[in-house]
Amino acid sequence: MDEIRVLIVDDHQLVRQGLRTYFDLLDGITVVGEAGNGVEAVDQFRGTRPDIVLMDLVMPEMDGIEATRQINDISPDSKVIVLSSFTEDEMVFPAIKAGAAGYLLKDVSPDELAAAIKTVYMGESQLHPEIVSKLMNQFVSPPVDKPTGLDELTPRELDVLRLIAKGKNNKEIGDEMVISEKTVKTHVSSILSKLELDNRTQAAIYSLKHNLL
Repeated sequence: MDEIRVLIVDDHQLVRQGLRTYFDLLDGITVVGEAGNGVEAVDQFRGTRPDIVLMDLVMPEMDGIEATRQINDISPDSKVIVLSSFTEDEMVFPAIKAGAAGYLLKDVSPDELAAAIKTVYMGESQLHPEIVSKLMNQFVSPPVDKPTGLDELTPRELDVLRLIAKGKNNKEIGDEMVISEKTVKTHVSSILSKLELDNRTQAAIYSLKHNLL
């Protein structure tokens, strides 16, 4: 695997230093910058173009949700992992809507965090189990109106979308559907375009919301 370049965003210097110290001991992850608020995060992102942004939510000057939104405006392919202590709906849902590819709580172990960074770097989503449960509870009832864009998906794209919601990566989807990983990537790109979604995390939430499983 290539060296993963990480930007650490947190308003507590001790948190940033602790993360940097841990990552410095690992092979495959390099810290390319730190930021103490959302404004600095956006500026650092422009300057360093990291592979992964670890984003706190509650910060001075600009919060992590707005910073995530601006970073995704700069680069739709950016990969932001929220690392927060908050599980309230008003924090979780806006962060994912802003384009976060992952949402982890700060009680995650260092090894789990490193694994999550590698997972998101490979194009998958990563959500804390408590956040997954929250999302499923939010979307247990079927929608009143038929979801926009669903009619445009082919039967094979629907199958891919269901497997995304089950947490399968591209290789696993390809193996299950007996198609190449490249074909899976093409289907995923088409799904996101047709449903006007930004990333796989939003696609998984879409599936739960509309009971596609």
